[in-house]
Amino acid sequence: MSQKHKDLFGQVLVALVTPMTPDGEVDWPATEKHLDYVISNGADGVVVTGTTGETSTLTDAEKLQLVKVGKSVSSGRAKIITGGGSNETAHAIQLYKESEKAGADGVMIVTPYYNKPTQAGVLTHFRLIADATDLPVILYDIPGRTGIPIAFETLLRAAKHPNIVAVKDAKGDFAQASRVLIETDLLYFSGDDSNILPHLSIGATGLIGVTANIAPLAYRELVDATNKNDFDQALKVHNQLEPLVRAAMTHVPGTVAAKYILHGLGFIDSPRVRLPLVGPEEAEAARIEADIDKVGVVPGLNFTNFRPDRNAAAGGALPKVAGTTR
Repeated sequence: MSQKHKDLFGQVLVALVTPMTPDGEVDWPATEKHLDYVISNGADGVVVTGTTGETSTLTDAEKLQLVKVGKSVSSGRAKIITGGGSNETAHAIQLYKESEKAGADGVMIVTPYYNKPTQAGVLTHFRLIADATDLPVILYDIPGRTGIPIAFETLLRAAKHPNIVAVKDAKGDFAQASRVLIETDLLYFSGDDSNILPHLSIGATGLIGVTANIAPLAYRELVDATNKNDFDQALKVHNQLEPLVRAAMTHVPGTVAAKYILHGLGFIDSPRVRLPLVGPEEAEAARIEADIDKVGVVPGLNFTNFRPDRNAAAGGALPKVAGTTR
């Protein structure tokens, strides 16, 4: 891997939740506090406005403000990457150009969702966006959400673009992951919280994680142990995190569970999400809490004062200004 790419984003990246007030407006003071929490506890980078940040229901103005606030709180301590984009190439180009002006350190482009282009369309989407900005680009492969994968051949061709430097993989195909690592110069980020250690074991650069909102220090320790080739320590942290990852990632969408858990720990003031996302129903909340009960020692966390609030999380908010997704 070329050294010029190696240190672009670091290794521990958080897919940041966007804290909101009970009526669904972005809670800017809580956002600043949460940004500082993850950065102070070892995050090298933060993806604002990704899936976990509820990009689908944020306005463009909110997305750009999240970049600005991220840059301000970070003060150079961590990279601020803008995620999301659009399934309309023209809109994505416009948004990323504005994000670059707002100070973003990188952009993460998800495959166009809903309109299901061919691989030629996917490649053109990526190339045109990468042409339109000088920022380093991470491609995001998450077929479970978008309906289409990035084929290996498409990744190989996209990797030749000078601005396309990384991929976030959330499809769990380890054979393809190895092939991409061997045959391209792309930085490889694990985008599936339960697969982070396996991805690191085959040479991945790092992670872009949801559970890292809650346990950034643990992921810092996991990556540091891997860098020292201390597999026993890395596995120990992986196992400590396992019930927390299950609580955050398996019962309801990750952002919903992450906010529920962060609120229960007192880290954010409200667990509110925007419609069509809603807080966990009784049975879902019970399952999240049952997994949390199995969490023992996790570096940097203490669950003895965990106080989940099912009422505060119930339902979803309808914000005053609609997002611009189309």
